[in-house]
Order: sequence, then C-alpha cells, then structure tokens
Amino acid sequence: MNRAILHLLFYPSIAAGAIGAAVPEAYAQQNKREEIEHHIAMGDSLSARLQPQGALLHYEMALALDETFYPALWKAAGAWIDIAKQIPDDQSRLRDSLYLVARDYAEKAIRADSTGADGYFMLAQALGRLARTRSGKERVRFGRMVYDAAARALALNPDHDGAHHVLGAWHAEAKRLSGFTRLFAQLFLGADFLSRASWDSASFHLERAVALRPDYIFHRLELAQIYLDQGRREEARAQLERILQLPVGDVLDPQHKAEAERLLRRIAR
Repeated sequence: MNRAILHLLFYPSIAAGAIGAAVPEAYAQQNKREEIEHHIAMGDSLSARLQPQGALLHYEMALALDETFYPALWKAAGAWIDIAKQIPDDQSRLRDSLYLVARDYAEKAIRADSTGADGYFMLAQALGRLARTRSGKERVRFGRMVYDAAARALALNPDHDGAHHVLGAWHAEAKRLSGFTRLFAQLFLGADFLSRASWDSASFHLERAVALRPDYIFHRLELAQIYLDQGRREEARAQLERILQLPVGDVLDPQHKAEAERLLRRIAR
C-alpha cells in the first residue's frame, strides 16, 4: 500500500494537522486575491473619473500584494502616462522622466505576460510620447521601438484601438520627417524601415481606431490631422466637428477640443 495512504490511515492526527494548516493558507490566498481585485476596481473607477494619481495609488497597492500581477502593471503604466502628459513643456525633463517610469512598468508587464496586448501597447505609447519630444534623429531611434511594440500588440489583439492609433500615428510621423532625417534612418536603421510608411496606412489605422472606439476624442483628432496632411479637408472637418460634440474622456481632452476648434478655424479661412 502507498506509504502516504498508510500515514493517513494510521496517523489521522498528522493528516488533520496538515489539512488544518492548508485551510488558513487557502483563505489567506483568497483574501489576497480579493484585495488585489478591489484595488484594481478602485483604480479603474478613479481612472474613468480622470484621476490618474488616485488610480495609480490603488494599482501600486495591488502590486504591493503581487508585484507580478499583469493588469496592475500595465494599468499603472497607463496612469503614469496620464500623469506625465499633463506636465507642460517647460517641465519637459520631469515629464520625460515619468514616461521612462511608464516604460519600466510596461516592460515589467510584458515580462509578467508576454501574450497580453496591453503591455506592448503601453510600451509603444510611452515610447511614442517620448519620441514626439525629441529631435529628428532621436525620434527615428524611438520610432523603431514604437513600431515594433505597437505591431506586436496588434498581432496579439487585432481589435486593439490604441495599438491601431499608435501605428497610424507612426506612419504619419514617418511621412512628416525631413529628407535629411529619412536619410539618417536609412543609413543607421536599414533602408526598409521608413519605406514601409504611407499615408494610406496612417489613415487606415486611425479610421480603424475610430471605428473601434468612436467616442475617444484623440483618435478623431489624430485622424483629422492626417486627413489635412492628405488634403482631405471635408473629411477632416467632419472629424473635428464631431469632436466638439463628444464628452471629455481623457485628461487632455479639453486641450484636444481646443485644438479641434483651432483647426476648424484654419480650414474655414
């Protein structure tokens, strides 16, 4: 007879003790999981109310209970991005340092779960916002990493509106680069890197982002700017007018609405 079974039969007190020890442990794990989920729910609620600092506090509390908990990692990255992007240009060093913190959280999320799209999206978003504050050459260096992260996010989730936005913006930014910067990219990153960029791809990805999340103002603003670059003024006008009708859903939406009004005035001239 199996030795473990013999122990259970002839030494029931030992078995009872083992079971008794396992029960509190199981309860502790269950309570821990419930506490983590509570903090995630509280963070999500504050994030929806455009309070990223409060949301971040709850995501950090979840991570204090489990530092590898994937949703808390990528959501914390998003909260850091929301905090950073509100910092004005005259404090760019502080702002960029927070984007680097967001990058760190996104990379931790990817290590925790390399099959999740949101970790790659947050990495692409943090790097993309860093790239937009850089000079042409540095922007190209970041651009390769942004493209790879966003493409990976879309490969994992083809309906990720944020990843579509980042890829569309990448195509547009690449097309807007000066001839000298494009030459630099060809010399140091390979001739095919920027050759894949196109206005058609830029509009395709942003149109897809709008279709997936039609109430998100920033999708429509980026699409309108791409339409203007293509000379599609009436289509741009339609997006900008729609922006003015939408409710605020992002910490930068008041600025986005103001930019939409500015672009509408420019179109009307």
